Amino acid sequence: MRSLSRRHFLSLTAALPAALSPRLRTWISASDDNFLEDLSFRTFLYFWEQGDPHTGLVLDRARTNGTQIPGRSLDIASTALTGFALTAMCIGAERRWLDPNRLRGRVRATLQHLAYEQEHVLGWYYHFVNRKTGERAWNSEISTIDTAMLLAGVLTAQQYYRDDGEMFDLASEIYERVDFNWMLNKRTGLLHMGWLPESGFLHAEWTAYYEQAVLHMLAIGSPTYPVPAESWYRFARPEIESFGYRYVGLGPLFTHQYSQAWLDLRNRRDGPPYDIDYFQNSMAATYAHRAYCLSLRSFASTYSEYLWGISASDSDIGYVVWGSPLSRRDVDGTVVPCAVAGSLMFAPRICLPALRYMQQNFGEHIYGHYGFADAFNPQTLWVNPDVIGINLGITLLSVENLRTGRVWDWFNRSNDIQRAMNKVFQVY
Repeated sequence: MRSLSRRHFLSLTAALPAALSPRLRTWISASDDNFLEDLSFRTFLYFWEQGDPHTGLVLDRARTNGTQIPGRSLDIASTALTGFALTAMCIGAERRWLDPNRLRGRVRATLQHLAYEQEHVLGWYYHFVNRKTGERAWNSEISTIDTAMLLAGVLTAQQYYRDDGEMFDLASEIYERVDFNWMLNKRTGLLHMGWLPESGFLHAEWTAYYEQAVLHMLAIGSPTYPVPAESWYRFARPEIESFGYRYVGLGPLFTHQYSQAWLDLRNRRDGPPYDIDYFQNSMAATYAHRAYCLSLRSFASTYSEYLWGISASDSDIGYVVWGSPLSRRDVDGTVVPCAVAGSLMFAPRICLPALRYMQQNFGEHIYGHYGFADAFNPQTLWVNPDVIGINLGITLLSVENLRTGRVWDWFNRSNDIQRAMNKVFQVY
């Protein structure tokens, strides 16, 4: 892949509306803000209600009405989701959705469990765990990206509750014991995606730009086991040209969203040889994704300017990682609200009207106790009976960053994250 100069990269995103800016919120009406408040509160409830009060670990999915799923293990939690949950508790406390002391107590219990009780390997956690004990579930792998998103929530809570010495120290202990060097392939300079006790490191590595930016910042900023800053420049930046937009990243929209739910990459860009503005890049990816959905109307006629969005989700044929700009495989007209909601922080002018359209026109069927159902198909009238926690998480954090930028502010207040960002990025 050829390198992207600053001038070249700016030309790639020239098709974006000039009016867009990172903190463009003044045009949001009172009605819009009321909608965002309601959506945020509903998604927050998932983390409060589906989190174990003693461990803080959060069920990976539930029914849209808040009940548990028949025939499914009731105690399987997602490690990454617990990182979203810690952040959700901070948002809920700041907005006084529940008694802040109760939320502080939940965060404290979660940090204590992670520090002293949950099973880990050199600080790394398993992808799926028992919600009540933290023990490995489903023979899942030690996951670098899931641990990274958990750590992002841990550091967010540390900075939000920085006046609480116990919680600050617990968060430091959890982060500082993670051996990032162990996960670095010294031959390739790339981080492994995971490890299994039965067979060792997974063959898969973070070879290209996907959702791992926060993993690299945590690894580079580690005060105990840092990896070289040069590791940031080892993975490829696949360049996409799609419907008049150019950007880097082959994955669905969630690959642009997850890391930047915490990392504030506004006004920062890579150093040479890439010189990429990742915030602008994610904005371009969002506009391109809407154009991609509109291009599918020959067989998915319900897609429109206000009804679009596909990202990894359930479908009526099962769980699908769809929405890649290079593939139409399995696309059947399904709409995934979190694809749009997760990009509110990048492209509110197209995302907010789309979400409001979904709620106003389909809300009776798709908008419930925890906000939007995970997915629905307006052509076949299929509606997912479930919500998936991680998709609610990216919705909540993206909404908060659009409205206040608080999650960015809290997480990026960490001295370790600031050190990593300063090593990797140029400020402009």
